[in-house]
Amino acid sequence: MSTEPEPTSEDPTATVDAGPETPGTTDEADAGHADAGRPVGDGAGDAGTGDRGVVSAGVPAVEAGPAGDEGGTTGPAEGGVVEDAGSAGESSEPGGIGGEGASGSPAGTVEGDGEAAQVSEAEAELAAQQVERERIARRKAEKRGAIDAGGKLSGTAADLLAAVRAVESGDKPAATVFGDSTPAPRRPAPETAPRRRPVRAEQAAGHAGPAPETVQAVRRVLAEGGAPEALAPQTAALLGERAEEALRADPWQLLRVGGVRPEQADGFARALLGAACGPDDERRGRAVTVWLLEQAALAGHTALELPRLTATLAQRGLPDPDAAVQSTLAEGEALAFQDAVEDPGARPEPASGGTGGTEAPDEDEKRPVRVLIGLERFALAEESLADGLARLVDSAPKQDGSAADWERAADSAQGAAADLIRAVAGHGLVLHTGGEASLAELAALLRAARELGLRAWAAAPGPLGRDRFAAQPGGGTSPAAHDSDLTAPAPAPEGSAAVTLAGLLAGTEGPGRDADGALDLDLLVLLDAPQLDVEAGALLVESLPDGARLVLAGDPAVLWSAGPGRVFADLLAARVCPQVASRRPDPGPLGELVSGIGIGELVQVDAPGKEVVIVPVRDAGEAVHRTVQLVADSVPRAIGVPAEDTQVITPGHGGAAGTRALNAVLKQRLNPGPGRFGGFDPGDRVAYSPVPGRTLPGRVVKADADGLHLSCAGETVVVPQERVERSVRHGWALTAHQAVGGRWPAVVVVLPGDAAQALSRPWIYTAFGRAVRHLSVVQGVEQALPRAVAEGPAEPRTTRLPVLLAPQVPVAD
Repeated sequence: MSTEPEPTSEDPTATVDAGPETPGTTDEADAGHADAGRPVGDGAGDAGTGDRGVVSAGVPAVEAGPAGDEGGTTGPAEGGVVEDAGSAGESSEPGGIGGEGASGSPAGTVEGDGEAAQVSEAEAELAAQQVERERIARRKAEKRGAIDAGGKLSGTAADLLAAVRAVESGDKPAATVFGDSTPAPRRPAPETAPRRRPVRAEQAAGHAGPAPETVQAVRRVLAEGGAPEALAPQTAALLGERAEEALRADPWQLLRVGGVRPEQADGFARALLGAACGPDDERRGRAVTVWLLEQAALAGHTALELPRLTATLAQRGLPDPDAAVQSTLAEGEALAFQDAVEDPGARPEPASGGTGGTEAPDEDEKRPVRVLIGLERFALAEESLADGLARLVDSAPKQDGSAADWERAADSAQGAAADLIRAVAGHGLVLHTGGEASLAELAALLRAARELGLRAWAAAPGPLGRDRFAAQPGGGTSPAAHDSDLTAPAPAPEGSAAVTLAGLLAGTEGPGRDADGALDLDLLVLLDAPQLDVEAGALLVESLPDGARLVLAGDPAVLWSAGPGRVFADLLAARVCPQVASRRPDPGPLGELVSGIGIGELVQVDAPGKEVVIVPVRDAGEAVHRTVQLVADSVPRAIGVPAEDTQVITPGHGGAAGTRALNAVLKQRLNPGPGRFGGFDPGDRVAYSPVPGRTLPGRVVKADADGLHLSCAGETVVVPQERVERSVRHGWALTAHQAVGGRWPAVVVVLPGDAAQALSRPWIYTAFGRAVRHLSVVQGVEQALPRAVAEGPAEPRTTRLPVLLAPQVPVAD
């Protein structure tokens, strides 16, 4: 289809039949990285064989794209392994890096020399998160012994491949594989001085970047191998000061650079190594294995099943996939796990290496298992998340206020809010589900907790969600926001109890940290919890002090997180803690429509005030024309919502009715200009992605030598010139993943005929649910829309959290 999914609907492992656990192709792809994938097998690229898709004389132009979108993170999809999800955001078309800007003007034309720019918001946030990750890694290392990195496989790890073959053939696996209950040790994280207070962006240690001579050396070797020289700065930053030597020793290291595909790395390796380059090269096997695991993470998986991984490696031209996986494990670039397969209706078995005290299975009893391969980064995060959640579930919350005080607070609340207060009173972890109207229950909890003397805070993944909650009575501000403020709500006022999750963890918002480095709070309510991925979740739970209470709240029907994992869905399914379901329906025809979609029904609603309008179209060209007409004329005239308060949502970035095409025509109609600042003009609506997985809607204020000045959620952001092309795109039209967390007075959802394959129930629910007063649906998919609502649930993701949480599941009497 021509409408490119977010970030891609192609799955490099999609043709592999791995059974019911295999995640399918996702409907939602750009949450923030490259726009389009390629068919499996297109340029599978045996090195040295001259297969289709590999240019023997060099490397095809690499698709590199801007930094990530809201949804994500590279936008996963609800399943499927994303290909070509290099840098998050909109990819440039084939032809190399540094192509045209958002409006066709050459990128990087912001006036000024751009020298010695201060550290960016993204760098500061990543630096703060890195400190937390190192602290988590040290905590994990204290529990486990260290192993030498780079050692060859031995013991359980060496037997895993043989074990899975035995399981597949119906034989009993070797006893040595499953007899050891001690978890495999992890390599200790490098020691670093603890940072008690995360610093603000302007105070963070500056990243000087690679030395100019290093970049120049990399540029030479890239040119020698036929690769675009524009990759030099990013490659040098990834590989360090010895980047040139690393590339010459292992040309497939180029595959670590965002946007580079295996066939392009093959061409680069062939040009450098000549006759020494072959498809069976051990270096190639490791690089492609790691690349596939990274693409799986971009699609939302924290690990891949071994049979699926090896089958995909074979499709990519590796003659011995098993050897490639073994080499990757031996070098410590990935980890192997064995998880018991849960029988329907049975209590889940803990993962291998779980806590003692579990009765061993009978020797003669076959134990079904699945073997998973995952990157250490996500494995460590998922295990840390499970440990932190178990700590919350097992420990008694801090006694703030007497039981009678909590009961009085519950009695003064209504409906599910009273149930929520009672659950929070006695438990460290509580889940709350509901739509937009349920925010009132969370605000009531926060207000009651503060009246009892608790240091209570609410956090949302982004500023739009934060300010939506702050507008609730008791959520941080007293007056409700007017509809016209919803597109660019003012930041939460000083002293507000609502913050962003990134600001909370970085210390730029909220209570800060205590002397031990933990968050200085007693209760945290996390809004829009379905957007929480395993890495952010691990950082969060590890930052909570002992005795703290955590409430994860959100609508389980919306799109999942952009990053790997499905934390909220896994917790709901695990049933390890109290769950409170809101009974407040969202009001009006829009609420009725969205509620029906949530249960798989596309109902026809009465809309006397034109709350819902369906606009049929024949093709993508007509869809674009009618969309511009609605935004610029019909909605302002008939509904009274101005164009600046109307948001367009479409399934993908590419194609004749994707965000690029729609933003181009909407800019021409609503804010025409030459686009002299990298394709942007003052007044343009934009979507700014400071880091992969986060999108901040805003407007261009001006551009000068410092970069592009934006106003995002009431805050001023300066994007350096060199980052504009990769992190800023026009924002009149967004993808559903980018729009998660925000709501607008009017929304126009564009569904051209070729978008049918990108639709799913979560996508439609999310897109339609962004509207407050009016929803127009530009409909060209005909019966594909009700079919997707009825038959298109979220595709599964492969995660280990349910197995890791299994010891916390109460045993039925």
